[in-house]
Amino acid sequence: MGIINAICNDTVFFSGAAEYHLHVVNGRRSGYHTEHDYQKLHVKKSTKIALTPNNHEVHIYQRNGADWALVDILDQHDLRVNGIDWAPNTNRIVTCSADRNAYVWKQGEDGKWKPTLVLLRMNRAATCVKWSPKENKFAVGCGAKLISVCYFESENDWWVSKHIKKPIRSTVTTIDWHPNNVLLVAGSTDFKVRVFSAFVKDIDEPAPPTPWGSKPLGQMLADFQNSPCGGGWIHSVAFSGDGNRICWVSHDSSICVADSSRNNAVSKLRTESLPFLNCFWVGKNSIVVAGHNCCPLLYTVDNEGTLQFSCKLDASTKKEAGGLSAMKKFQSLDRQARIENSDTELDTIHQNAITCLCIYEGTRGHATKFSSSGADGQLVLWDIKSLEISIQGLKIV
Repeated sequence: MGIINAICNDTVFFSGAAEYHLHVVNGRRSGYHTEHDYQKLHVKKSTKIALTPNNHEVHIYQRNGADWALVDILDQHDLRVNGIDWAPNTNRIVTCSADRNAYVWKQGEDGKWKPTLVLLRMNRAATCVKWSPKENKFAVGCGAKLISVCYFESENDWWVSKHIKKPIRSTVTTIDWHPNNVLLVAGSTDFKVRVFSAFVKDIDEPAPPTPWGSKPLGQMLADFQNSPCGGGWIHSVAFSGDGNRICWVSHDSSICVADSSRNNAVSKLRTESLPFLNCFWVGKNSIVVAGHNCCPLLYTVDNEGTLQFSCKLDASTKKEAGGLSAMKKFQSLDRQARIENSDTELDTIHQNAITCLCIYEGTRGHATKFSSSGADGQLVLWDIKSLEISIQGLKIV
């Protein structure tokens, strides 16, 4: 099986591969399952997919009924592609790679994707990339302890990169944009989350004031240590719908929320779960997280800013094989001195770590559907309203 790695906005990144079939579970969840050794996948409006087969190529597939047809191969990178993001409104794809470069791909009238090289000016592999909300610039994290903010300069007909360096001290693992298109939050392997200004005077208009403040490009507005003793690498960061709060998850199995309207107060909840790998705001005060526990979990923030566990969103139960009781099943296995393969099956839809979460329908803070994908090679769609109906007492706000 492959691994599903990342999901962004109404598009999906995915590692895993494919039989390319879609199935519906209980009328509320659908799963996309693959079989090849692909590393990342990106779905555009549920009709197109961009994926990389764990090398320097990006393959574009288009959905035709129940089948997927290969329509293009993007092969400009020299080393493995580490990040893909597809801008839904401008229909542009950005890719970044271990070759330290990025490409912006635009579809021509003939349907073919034309690349434009973006020199990131970094000496380490690019690790993550994300379009800004207005899709007029993008940010790239890397192993060179910097973030490259890139925008198009029409006078010279090329993409320009500006660096955010200080005080990042390690590899940038995750990034997210503020809804105002100006601020940027980044998590890294130095156990810190930082909010920066990504204001580019050539293309950005002054944004309305926010509790985070305003500074020139590259200046840090907030700095959060995951814990006094470190607390593990930051795996995912996300701005809330209004942009006043950020949440993040790290390798110490914790989830944190920082609130700029409360003087940057941080609420941290240590969990007994395996480490989370992704998080996002599904409602104004509701956060969905998932990771090595193989199941999406819902956390809420109360009026005092305190994090609380709400519920497990996957209410699946493991069925008894062949209708046998647990005792009879055990006696049968004991007599035959064998181990049944199904004993390793989890009582969740995902059978391995969930590596990606994203909003599939709706907006940040007002999602109606979201998708999850993981190391089991599955991509699953979750309907918020159906979840509220099926799980007693659940109300996502």
